[in-house]
Amino acid sequence: MRIAIVDRERCNPEKCNWECFKACPINRKGEECIVKGKKAEIEEALCIGCGICVSKCPFDAIKIVNTPEELEERPVHRFGKNAFVLYRLPIPKPGGVVGLLGGNGLGKSTALKILSGNIKPNLGESEEESSLDDISGLFRGTQLQEYFHEMEDEKRTVYKPQRVEEIPRMYKGRARDFLEKTDERGVLDQVLRRLSIENVMDRNLGELSGGELQRVAITATICRDAEIYYFDEPSSYLDVYQRLQMGKLIQNLAEDRTVMVVDHDLATLDYLADTIHVFYGEPGAYGIVSKPYSTRKGINAYLEGYIREDNVRFREDPVKFGIRAPTKERKVSSLLEFQKTEKKLGDFELTVEKGNLAKKEQLGIFGANALGKSTFAKILAGEMEADSGGPDRNVEISYKPQKIETGGEGRVIDFLSRVVDNPYSNDFKNQILRPLGLEDLLENKVSTLSGGERQRLAIGVCLSRDADIYLMDEPSAYLDVDQRLRVAKLIRSVSSRNEASCMVIDHDILFLDYLSDRGMVFLGEPGIRGRALKPGELEKSFNKFLDDVGVTFRRDPQTGRPRANKPDSVKDREQKESGNYYYIE
Repeated sequence: MRIAIVDRERCNPEKCNWECFKACPINRKGEECIVKGKKAEIEEALCIGCGICVSKCPFDAIKIVNTPEELEERPVHRFGKNAFVLYRLPIPKPGGVVGLLGGNGLGKSTALKILSGNIKPNLGESEEESSLDDISGLFRGTQLQEYFHEMEDEKRTVYKPQRVEEIPRMYKGRARDFLEKTDERGVLDQVLRRLSIENVMDRNLGELSGGELQRVAITATICRDAEIYYFDEPSSYLDVYQRLQMGKLIQNLAEDRTVMVVDHDLATLDYLADTIHVFYGEPGAYGIVSKPYSTRKGINAYLEGYIREDNVRFREDPVKFGIRAPTKERKVSSLLEFQKTEKKLGDFELTVEKGNLAKKEQLGIFGANALGKSTFAKILAGEMEADSGGPDRNVEISYKPQKIETGGEGRVIDFLSRVVDNPYSNDFKNQILRPLGLEDLLENKVSTLSGGERQRLAIGVCLSRDADIYLMDEPSAYLDVDQRLRVAKLIRSVSSRNEASCMVIDHDILFLDYLSDRGMVFLGEPGIRGRALKPGELEKSFNKFLDDVGVTFRRDPQTGRPRANKPDSVKDREQKESGNYYYIE
């Protein structure tokens, strides 16, 4: 079976004079595979998959993809003629946490919206509404048949959206006023303590950081009284400790309710989920949902890239996490030096030890939220003045902030043109666009991009500038596992090619371990005082940080991926006693 995707925003027959229609061999026979109209429409039943229309389209608006031969079933939902199609749905499990894992653009958020009642499934008939009998027929004999019948009885669901940065635009005022309206279960005070956000209650939502907004959104969702809860990427912007606390709260919630979670942090899913559904397919074209797996088997199947039950391989090479030997401190020439730096913001005080960034170095910066990492980045980037100290050398810094502001209704290509003389050049395509998966988004409006697409665009803009230092605040947010590894490789590649250094603030330890030469740790009391240690050996920095938050990691024997140890487990106690929190033999 073939699926034809036509991007309605890009398709412009007036400028191309129907080149795709004229070139199609089926149309020449009079059968009209491509139907003329205001926009191209491709009849999938007639398409022979020759790819001529794809190559002829000057706007890259057409995509023809083949689905697996074994897939002979009716879709659950399609967003319109020649648009994305979703096959199957994950199965909600009462009394447990169901995790959804897969690349971006494969329908995870769509599945959540269907199950939560925000989208009514049309069973592939985009111009018709499906009845309950039609939906029940598709899922006859499964738990989903009963689920949709129960939804007709108006079972209450709560949905935490992916893009928490949109919250201040929809709700004005203080966090306290926003959260008190959601406290239907009377658990607000308890959740605030567990997520450590009591100190933000009297601040306006627009003043909160990404991590604070994420915890506010999680709190609001948990405080609602419902039978079914859906969390879309709850770990973004949270530090390791906060992710584990969030996981415990969601597990407690699932004891007598149904909970489903989408996330790209493997350690978080491994920690909180009871079962896993893997999403695979062609991003933006179609997505397929696997059967439920146990958590470990589901994550390993995703990394292996092979769904045994469907006999489908969706990844050429399995993802393996190698254990890199810790780097030792070495003498190198300094690119940037900063004196002891102090900054006070309201009741918060930040102190940064004297340190330096070496030439051609990748420095990983990590620590709990609300300890001043973003404040330090703004001081380095010149967006904020230190009360004392700060950088003592004037270097060119390209800065990607935590909050991504794209603004306006322009296209992606227009946004890139602000920093790139020729964004259509082959060099720029090969070095930036293709590694970040931006080539197919150039004609899209920035306002329509997903969280992951916006993140990749912001990274692309940052790396496109001529700079001595690339400074990025949480570049892994909203990116899937594969995208995070590609971004880490790209940062190293661009920095090496430009003989520049890089400073990266992030909470994904695997991402930082892959990328960094040295580490810089922030310690202290969140929201009150932060203390940054000078950059040092990566192994010591990781152990210092994980010791501070009280978390240890072990390695999965099959894939080498890091897995958080259960608190006070045998492995947890052994590693803490040896002082080995992350690197293990």
